Amino acid sequence: MPKKRFTDEQIAFALRQAEAGTTVGVTVP
Repeated sequence: MPKKRFTDEQIAFALRQAEAGTTVGVTVP
């Protein structure tokens, strides 16, 4: 089975950081 690129926790964390106005450095291929 293919692994999820991001876990639910990582997604939730990124969303909270974005809401806080923090620049999230996520590298997207």
